[in-house]
Amino acid sequence: MTPDASEQAAEQQLESIAGRIQRLGAINLAAIDEYQQQSERKRYLDAQDADLVEALDTLENVIRKIDKETRNRFKDTFDQINSGIQALFPKVFGGGSAYLELTGEDLLDTGVTIMARPPGKKNSTIHLLSGGEKALTALALVFAIFKLNPAPFCMLDEVDAPLDDANVGRYARLVKEMSQTVQFIYITHNKIAMEMADQLMGVTMHEPGCSRLVAVDVEQAMALVDA
Repeated sequence: MTPDASEQAAEQQLESIAGRIQRLGAINLAAIDEYQQQSERKRYLDAQDADLVEALDTLENVIRKIDKETRNRFKDTFDQINSGIQALFPKVFGGGSAYLELTGEDLLDTGVTIMARPPGKKNSTIHLLSGGEKALTALALVFAIFKLNPAPFCMLDEVDAPLDDANVGRYARLVKEMSQTVQFIYITHNKIAMEMADQLMGVTMHEPGCSRLVAVDVEQAMALVDA
């Protein structure tokens, strides 16, 4: 290659390089520092993301364990209460049968309904029973729960109000039986229920706005009568 050709080629190359540099625009001299800062920021965010993913996995595992334990406990409790109401219902009604039924498949979301068949009637939900039958069925359910997890005491407010004398007697006898493990306080106007109590507390009003409390120990009262 002649010197002139070599010089011409060099000039073309310089022009090409100059054009490329011009197309790059202004040079950011702080780009290296900014790159390092952004790299550190990215590493920090990546670490935070990893921590969050790990924490989320841990929480999901805990939730799964809690859901499993909840399902197991619910099923166990449901089965025990179901057995209890099946045993108590015939005592309360003098016959018949009842059982609990789940309304859904998922134990975490399902509801519970009571299926009852009083003596001489067809099996139905509690909503189709009469007022007295509903009261006795609810009573059987409450007592089934109390048998599973007894509380120090139970208050019953005029539960016997819609019941006839025969059912009041069954109700009172069941309360008497359950009182071996649970103390019952029940409000009643029924003489049959009163006769089954160990202690009577009467409230009277001789004057408007002025109540008077009368306490009677039934056992002592019976002893005085016998004497």
